[in-house]
Amino acid sequence: MSKPPFSLDRVNEGVYRVLDAQAQHVGNLKRIGGQWKFKAVGYTEQGALIPGGGPLTTQHNQVFEAPDADLVSERLTPLPGAGGCADAQP
Repeated sequence: MSKPPFSLDRVNEGVYRVLDAQAQHVGNLKRIGGQWKFKAVGYTEQGALIPGGGPLTTQHNQVFEAPDADLVSERLTPLPGAGGCADAQP
């Protein structure tokens, strides 16, 4: 089995950093109101944080059942030839 494209780094019991295959921080999974929500992040060239930005901005606020790297990878990884995530709605 290959390594998932995204990994999770536990910050505390309610927050996990989401890292891409190059170990770049692309978002967080946060426990909010009893649900795990993906919060996309990006960075400016100067390193300033852009909440809701970055390469996964269209996945911002996506809900997950649990902080699971395989599930996160499956739901955040675009399908080959598609312009976005497998779950993205037009």
